[in-house]
Amino acid sequence: MNKQIPFNKPYLTGKETHYIYQAVHSGKISGNGEFTKKCQRYFEDNLLLGKSLLTTSCTDALEMSAILIHLKEGDEVILPSYTFVSTANAFVLRGAKLVFADSNPDNPNMDAQQIESLISPKTKAIVVVHYAGIACDMDPIQQIAKKYNLFLIEDAAQAVDSYYKGKALGSFGDLSAFSFHETKNIQSGEGGLLGINNKFFEERAEIIWEKGTNRAAFFRGEVDKYGWVDIGSSFLPSEIIAAFLFAQIENIQDIQKRRKEIWDRYKKHLSPVEGKVQFPFIPPYATNNAHMFYLVCSSLQDRTALVAHLKSKGIYAAFHYISLHSSPYYQNKHDGRILKETDRYSDCLLRLPLYYELSDSEVDYICQEVLNYYGI
Repeated sequence: MNKQIPFNKPYLTGKETHYIYQAVHSGKISGNGEFTKKCQRYFEDNLLLGKSLLTTSCTDALEMSAILIHLKEGDEVILPSYTFVSTANAFVLRGAKLVFADSNPDNPNMDAQQIESLISPKTKAIVVVHYAGIACDMDPIQQIAKKYNLFLIEDAAQAVDSYYKGKALGSFGDLSAFSFHETKNIQSGEGGLLGINNKFFEERAEIIWEKGTNRAAFFRGEVDKYGWVDIGSSFLPSEIIAAFLFAQIENIQDIQKRRKEIWDRYKKHLSPVEGKVQFPFIPPYATNNAHMFYLVCSSLQDRTALVAHLKSKGIYAAFHYISLHSSPYYQNKHDGRILKETDRYSDCLLRLPLYYELSDSEVDYICQEVLNYYGI
């Protein structure tokens, strides 16, 4: 079979250009218009976020979080090493020292049992990342944050429509960040959202979002003029991005249904290789939003050979993060602890193609080539 199967293909529902047309012809395209409000309302109503603000990226939402908690030089932030660089950059930009936690043996999320031992008098926040949309164990993490009076921030970039014990991810932390990059379940090319679950941050978040001004309050008629009242930046996306995203939001149930069908098909057809590779583990407290299907190979050599085999068959699989603690930028700043599981996932984890328009026959073809590689 002469196929070319990309790792990702952004899905268009058909309404994106229609809504963009509406936004352009509304005369309000600079942001915080009707489509922005519709998107934010969806997340507040359906994920039970206290308040939500669309941003130009998840990175921006994380950077806003770092500003909101008044992070300063020398403060420490506990976070996983197995994550995208944006999770770390947001806090490094404010002068924080990063204290990395290792991953769990059965999934790449940070090991909640390690967190308490990493806390020092300088610790300001715990940042959790819900890898592959699978929830971290939030009960003990929340208890630790409360015990030591630490801010809790959720990097929920991959976790739209995922739940922990029936409660939506992104609604646990003081602050949370979502991504709508084109690789995500719902997307707008680039885009993100800040979830604000601690009312203390609501007013200031809106000011930081509007370049440090109280412009949003002015347009609501709450003040008679607006000016520069705090630090901030241009975190607010245009109405064009919001219009695109709203088309995706309207179709989220259909998108999720198809992605879960693909995920389940992978798991069923690849079951003969379980044991030779590690499958995604869904803890009993978590749900699966089918953000990705990955395999953890036995070694770096095994993964490299599997990638090459799949590529020779026209299938483009991708590995994921390089451990942040061993990165060129941070390795000399890391405290030297060996993070065994993080390094294992960096060396061995491989993501298979997963997107809405991936057909059943293509999934079967990918599975068969994985089985062929392992001689099954």
